[in-house]
Amino acid sequence: MTEIEPELSLDLLRAGDRNELARLVEAYSPSIYRLASRMLGNAQDAEDVLQTTFLKVFKALADFEGRSSLSTWIYRIAANEALMMMRRKQPAYSLDEEVEDEEGGTYQPKEMADWSALPEAQLLDVEAQKQLDRAIQTLPAKLRSVFLLRDVEGLSIRETAEALSLTETNVKTRLLRARLFLREQLSAYYTEKMALEK
Repeated sequence: MTEIEPELSLDLLRAGDRNELARLVEAYSPSIYRLASRMLGNAQDAEDVLQTTFLKVFKALADFEGRSSLSTWIYRIAANEALMMMRRKQPAYSLDEEVEDEEGGTYQPKEMADWSALPEAQLLDVEAQKQLDRAIQTLPAKLRSVFLLRDVEGLSIRETAEALSLTETNVKTRLLRARLFLREQLSAYYTEKMALEK
């Protein structure tokens, strides 16, 4: 992970120590909210996932065996809550769906612009970030969750696999598809931006 995992006492957490539980919430709330918000695209739904996640964490702390890191375990709970909310809102959604093109084959990008010539400031400006956020919302849910955990939250491939109960190979495959999908979604935006530069 990119962020340093806070030094929390698992014994105090399991004992229900209020100060340690407060430190846990303070340490993980921003990243869990950010993950839920980007997965769901709705602030109220993200708040609901945040609250439900910590309620489940508090209830299950006594049973946490430490086979994964505390952060990976919390991300797993949050990602599952967000995915369950997505399923409730989109009942036809299936975690086993493949991203397929019109011919029924695995998704392959069609338009790829090379925007490496743009200055870094333009690649990272506010408008570009909004475009990226919109593109992330168009990702199929199973690709979105992998992309957000790995590339936005900075979990390792192994941690992402643990959090989503996938194999590392599945994480790598979905991550590649997500990146290609996003690159295609952003190609039109950056092609237009490069044309304005000329």
